[in-house]
Amino acid sequence: MTAPARVRLAVVLSHPTQYYSPWFRWLQAHAPLDLRVFYLWDFGATVRRDAQFQTAFKWDVDLLSGYGHEFVPNAARRPGTEHFWGLRNPTLTHRLAAWGPDVVLLFGYAYASHLGVIAWARRRGVPLVFRGDSHFLGRPAPGWLRTTLLRRLYRQFAAVTYVGRANRDYFTTLGVPTPRLFFAPHAVDDTLFDRHDPRHQAAADRLRAELGLAPPVRVVLFAGKFVAAKQPVELLEAFLDLDPADAALVLVGDGPEGARLQAAARRARPGQVHLLPFANQTEMPARYRLADVFVLPSRGLYETWGLAVNEAMHLGVPCLVSDRVGCQQDLVTDGETGWVCRSGEPDGLRRALGRALAVPRGSLAPAVAARIAGYTYRQAADGLLAALEAARRPPGTLPA
Repeated sequence: MTAPARVRLAVVLSHPTQYYSPWFRWLQAHAPLDLRVFYLWDFGATVRRDAQFQTAFKWDVDLLSGYGHEFVPNAARRPGTEHFWGLRNPTLTHRLAAWGPDVVLLFGYAYASHLGVIAWARRRGVPLVFRGDSHFLGRPAPGWLRTTLLRRLYRQFAAVTYVGRANRDYFTTLGVPTPRLFFAPHAVDDTLFDRHDPRHQAAADRLRAELGLAPPVRVVLFAGKFVAAKQPVELLEAFLDLDPADAALVLVGDGPEGARLQAAARRARPGQVHLLPFANQTEMPARYRLADVFVLPSRGLYETWGLAVNEAMHLGVPCLVSDRVGCQQDLVTDGETGWVCRSGEPDGLRRALGRALAVPRGSLAPAVAARIAGYTYRQAADGLLAALEAARRPPGTLPA
């Protein structure tokens, strides 16, 4: 960690998440930061309905202790992250000014409050650092007008952190100079997703027994929102077309594709396909430990990263992903740490799944462990601290 002195860092984030809250707690405990997170909405920390999961819940892990934070009142008529006016927090800049940060770390830009923070920081001379995970996988760069606007937007930031290769390519395409880019990888709480924790294996063994899956049966796992962009129905159809004699498919989640999944599952042999409901964060390690292969075949622009892949890999599970998943270039190397299905190839998912089921159980585990070891909160903190150090340099010392 290279920051030469303690930095008073304000973080502006839409809402508490199961991925970032443990990182903030880690930063408060281990990094030379005085940290305060300004949340613009309370989703995740209170029971709210998720439109895509089609269920109401709050995360069952600690999202708020161990670091400074506050919730800024949201005046939006329809609060949320689905539209520009869903995060409208009129007192946000007043609260930032009262706290007096050295640097502001802004997650995203596509909401009214975010643009207000950018304007406020530029007026006050407070350096800004940006964090996002967008990519151009599967699509060309935007047209001239949008490209021009985004280039102007990113010039407002003294430093930008990127989470992986596809995200870095996105920023360079939009003109962010290399000296202003700092690698701070996406990471998850590896103390929860710990493959050495015997409780996870014991819970997985109980779940396997409940499902009637004898130990020799290999398990293909999908976990997430049952939405078309994640392709759970296509996965189920590919699995049924292969019809492996010694494997079962387990799909964990809820969402609008649930009825189609139930209909397609009627083609399966008894015990071949299992549809399980949404599982909260503390329940997920057992589901991953159940699996021999985790599959995330998302298409289009939906999966900017795919943090479920990080979770599965921490628990020793190789992953099958599409080449449109943001983390693919970093985490999933075909035949080494998992398998890749090419989005443009007819029948690509079925053939990739066949390759995965042909590999001996556990043979990829050492490579999976070695790869995911580089994606922890410590590595993310190192990149962030380097970005903060650069952001505090005198104006004109970094490329505009």
